[in-house]
Amino acid sequence: MAISPEKSSSADAPLGSDASARIAIVGPAYPLRGGNALFVAHLYDSLRLDHDAYVVSFRRLYPSLLFPGKTQMNLSHDPVKSTPSRQMIDSVNPFSWIEAVRWITQPKRQPDLVVFVWWNPFFGVCYGAMARMLRRKLGHRVMFVCENVVSHENRFVDRFLTRFALSAADYFMVLSGVVASRVHSLFPRTPVRQAALPIYTCYNPSGVDRDAVRESLGLTRPTVLFFGYVREYKGLAYLLRAMPMILEEIDVDLLVVGEFYDDRSKYDHIIEKLDIGKRVRVVAEHVPDEAVGNYFGAADVAVLPYVSATQSGITQIAFAFGLPVISTNVGGLPEVVREGETGYIVEPGDERKLARAIVRYFTAGDAPRMRANVAVEAQRDHAGDLMRRAVQDFLEMARS
Repeated sequence: MAISPEKSSSADAPLGSDASARIAIVGPAYPLRGGNALFVAHLYDSLRLDHDAYVVSFRRLYPSLLFPGKTQMNLSHDPVKSTPSRQMIDSVNPFSWIEAVRWITQPKRQPDLVVFVWWNPFFGVCYGAMARMLRRKLGHRVMFVCENVVSHENRFVDRFLTRFALSAADYFMVLSGVVASRVHSLFPRTPVRQAALPIYTCYNPSGVDRDAVRESLGLTRPTVLFFGYVREYKGLAYLLRAMPMILEEIDVDLLVVGEFYDDRSKYDHIIEKLDIGKRVRVVAEHVPDEAVGNYFGAADVAVLPYVSATQSGITQIAFAFGLPVISTNVGGLPEVVREGETGYIVEPGDERKLARAIVRYFTAGDAPRMRANVAVEAQRDHAGDLMRRAVQDFLEMARS
C-alpha cells in the first residue's frame, strides 16, 4: 500500500546551526504502523535532544501482494508516536531511492551522519543502493542500526540481500549482544556499538485502570498474555500445547492478542483438539495504540515462547506496565529478561518446560518481587543514552 500524497515535515526547513550535528534517519515512521516505526520514533526523539535530526520514511513499504496483514497504516485514533517525516521512499521503485538521496544531500539539509534502521532482508537492495549513493556523495557517514542480521527464516536469498545492504555501512549500532557478535563476524573491520531497545512507556501505563479493563474483557482468573502478530517463529503453538499441563495445576486464562500472519486454522485446531477453548481468548487483530495498554494492564505475566528471536519490543512494553516476562532462551531475550529477577527463561520448543515456568510464576510467590524488579528496570531505562553515545562515537570517527 502506498502512502499518498507525499507529505513534508519540519525536515523541509533549513536546520539550525547551533546543534552539534545534522542527522538523517532512514526508516519506517508514522503513519506506518508496527514496532519498527515505534523504534524510529524513539530514536528520533533521543537524537534530537543533542542534534538536528529528521526522518526520511516510506510512501510504500511492502507491496500489497507481499504483505500478510490487513493494513500497513497506523489507524489509531490516538497514535503514541506521530513522528514527523518525509514520506518518499518506495521500496520497489529505484527512482524514488535516487530522489530520496538527492533530497537528503541538498545543501540545506546535508547530514553529518545517515542512520538506516535495518530489520528485514526485503529492503536489502533498496537500502544497499541508497547507502552506496550516499557514501559517494557524503563520504563515510553511513550507519546501520540492526535489530537483526539475518531473517528468522535464514534463506540463502535473505543472507545475500542482508550482506549487500550491510556491506555498505561505515558503522553499526546493534540492540543486543547476540547481534553484535553476528555483525562483527561478518564485518570485523567495521566499528560496532551496542545500545538497547527503550522501555515503551509511551502507551501510558499509569492511565490504565486494571480492574476496569479486566471487567470489560470478562477476565476473572489470573491471565497469561501472548501479544503481537502471529508467525510460526513466535512459538504460539508451544504455548497452546502447554495449556492443558498448566490447567492441571492452576486455573488461568490465556489471552492471545495479535494479527495472524500465519494460517490461523492450525492454531484453532490445536485449541479444539486440546479442548482449551474455554481458557483461551483470541483477539485476532492489530491493536490500535490507544488499546494496547488494556491488554498489558489486564495481564499478570507476558509470555514470549519464541523459537527464534534477536530481541522483542513486547518485553519493553511489558516492563513499562510492570509485567514480568517468561521467555525462551533465544537471541538477545536473556539479556533483557533476567532469570529469576524480572522473569523466567526456558528452552525453546519445549511446552513442558514452558508450562512448568508459568505454573511456578503463579505458585512460587516470586511475582511480587519480580514486579518490583521490573519497576526498577523501567525507571532506570538508559537506552536513549546508549543510542546517543553510539552516535556521538561515530560522528567523531566520521570527522577524524
